[in-house]
Amino acid sequence: MKNLWDDSEAKQCKNPLELRAYTSRLLGQSADLVLHGGGNTSVKDVADNVFGEAEEILHIKGSGHDLQTIGTDGFAPTRLKTLQQLASLPTLSDLDMMRELKCSQVDPKAPAPSVEAILHALIPHKYVDHTHADAVVAISNTRGGEEKIRELYGEDILVLPYVMPGFILAKQVFEATRNVNWDECSGIILLHHGVFTFHEDAQTSYENMIRIVTQAEEYIADNTASNVEAGDSLQVSEMSPIEFARLRKQVGESRDGNMVARFLPLAVANLDNIEDCGRRGPITPDHVLQTKRVPMLMTGDHPKDLENFAGEYRSYFKQHAGEGLTCLDVAPRWGIQKGKGVAAFAVNGKRLKVVTDIVEHTAKAIAWGEQMDGWQALPEQDIFDCEYWELEQAKLKLSGEASSLEGKVGVVTGAASGIGRATVELLIAHGVCVVGLDIDADVKKVSTSPLYLGSVADVTNTEAIKEALELGVLHFGGIDIVVSNAGSFPGSSYLQETSDKEWNSALTMNLDSHFKVMREAIPYLKEGFEPSVIVVASKNSLAPGPGAGPYSVAKAALTQLARVAALELADHGVRVNVLHPDAVFDTGIWTDDVLAERAEKYGLTIDEYKRRNLLSTEISRNDVARAILAMTDKSFAKSTGMQLTIDGGNERTL
Repeated sequence: MKNLWDDSEAKQCKNPLELRAYTSRLLGQSADLVLHGGGNTSVKDVADNVFGEAEEILHIKGSGHDLQTIGTDGFAPTRLKTLQQLASLPTLSDLDMMRELKCSQVDPKAPAPSVEAILHALIPHKYVDHTHADAVVAISNTRGGEEKIRELYGEDILVLPYVMPGFILAKQVFEATRNVNWDECSGIILLHHGVFTFHEDAQTSYENMIRIVTQAEEYIADNTASNVEAGDSLQVSEMSPIEFARLRKQVGESRDGNMVARFLPLAVANLDNIEDCGRRGPITPDHVLQTKRVPMLMTGDHPKDLENFAGEYRSYFKQHAGEGLTCLDVAPRWGIQKGKGVAAFAVNGKRLKVVTDIVEHTAKAIAWGEQMDGWQALPEQDIFDCEYWELEQAKLKLSGEASSLEGKVGVVTGAASGIGRATVELLIAHGVCVVGLDIDADVKKVSTSPLYLGSVADVTNTEAIKEALELGVLHFGGIDIVVSNAGSFPGSSYLQETSDKEWNSALTMNLDSHFKVMREAIPYLKEGFEPSVIVVASKNSLAPGPGAGPYSVAKAALTQLARVAALELADHGVRVNVLHPDAVFDTGIWTDDVLAERAEKYGLTIDEYKRRNLLSTEISRNDVARAILAMTDKSFAKSTGMQLTIDGGNERTL
């Protein structure tokens, strides 16, 4: 484990809280230590209260914040004495504990304190670090794991058995440390959970964590025949994209909602006993909230596999549930097909990133564990208790209805700029995972969101389209929305001045490319959730202008193509609608030269040309993107073959 401490950066921290935030981010930079909001850190300090009295404060990582990016505002300042008093109570429900933690806050506007705040308060050191280090937890998740951990670390590490996070864990540490000499203890390892380190000095606490994890990594390297990493694909053969799209659709139907998916060609699928060891449980119990306890075994008969998984999950719930619990959905969150690969499933793109990362780390840990006397997770009841923890059940009851677009996958052509880029950004903002296609390499830079995948592709080239769509399907699971937008304005020329090359180029880009994209996407759309196609044509298809013959003809033919597609695809539930923008001047088609040329042809100034519509208004790419959004959601759920103008009103198209 690499030590990332930098003296020059640390010296820029003006106070203990800033230093705490800095070292927290160091921990957060390694996914082998914490994943997606996991882990927590704290610092103890003294501040004057409203009465001018000195008061001990525990700044603990706030709920909802991530160690990778946390700043000082991500910590909840709480009264240390109150937290220490809570630990002395004989019992306390976790809901009551969270209420008391909230009451202990100095600043009510700060985020809610971490559920492990009481535990941090009990450790009598200024800085406390807590991670879910893969290597340490993986060793504890093997047969004889506790003995391995004790032998590896000796007497200076306190090793405790697993108990539930929250008050029970705080109480365990409270009782276990009554007689501990903290000067001789450099860390606590909670089996199947994670590691705590602490010190009066931030650097020492951080470096103790790095040392402990490094020891575990070295132990694994010395005790495994090969270091199988999560990303290794070895001889795994990929599932076909269309089969994967069908699987994703069926998983979503088992949950009665949209879902996204990702194919992962992980080498763990090649383990001889993967159908056994892969279903023994997660690395650490809190992962169950994202992945469920075990993956679905995939045989190729997806309906049967889903039926078996659902039956197993209902039996698991019935066996372990107490009164008042609500059974969660029975859809798997990941699956393994021996010799073929691994699949991750999630309700939206953000969750898909989380599930994917957890699955990759789980795969690595399972491969390690099987070479160290066998992978062995916690018993079912412990996993169930975490999955159905009262705090998580409370969140479930409070959760609102998701957007109708969340968990859908869209393909947008011409995504690097103009209408395409605006559409990508708007769809992502509404929870759609987007595959952006463009010949411009900047398509990869359109968004850094995990909901986006940019592919450099020439949409006039069938093979390039096919490759980009296949990549997108394996990355997000399928295709539900196609925004066929890419196009170009070839410049102004009258028909007698138009060369064959200019004519063919206009039709290739503004007609043929749309046909090719649609043709290659149709098989995936048939496996989509409420699928729809939005064809971005032009006002010129309805009302052509002089000097724009090739462009106008191509767009008119494109409109006819969309009408035919609406007829052919209606039986499959695929809607096909057309949008006719006009005079969208903040796009790549309208260069300064083209704009000046067109204005001159009409005898108008550039500003007059921009507003030559009934409403005397200017149309922007964002206006068009909003219309596209409406066509993708339930606003036009009962419409297909529709043509909608967005042009400010035009006498020739009324």
